[in-house]
Amino acid sequence: MTSHGYDLDALRVTFPAWSFFRSDAGVFYATRRGVRLCDTQIDAGLQQTVSADDVATFVALLHDQQVRV
Repeated sequence: MTSHGYDLDALRVTFPAWSFFRSDAGVFYATRRGVRLCDTQIDAGLQQTVSADDVATFVALLHDQQVRV
């Protein structure tokens, strides 16, 4: 699936632990696959789902989530 010049399949390969989609409004979303975060993880800054209006911010959020793990 390609969204306005950006390949969501590339994100799926780069971040296999996440499920991706883009809304009709153009917002990018990713939610963790098969993982339910506990309160301690959320307090530490992990997010179950991330979203952003642009690809650069979206990818930065995903990288940040990887670093926090």
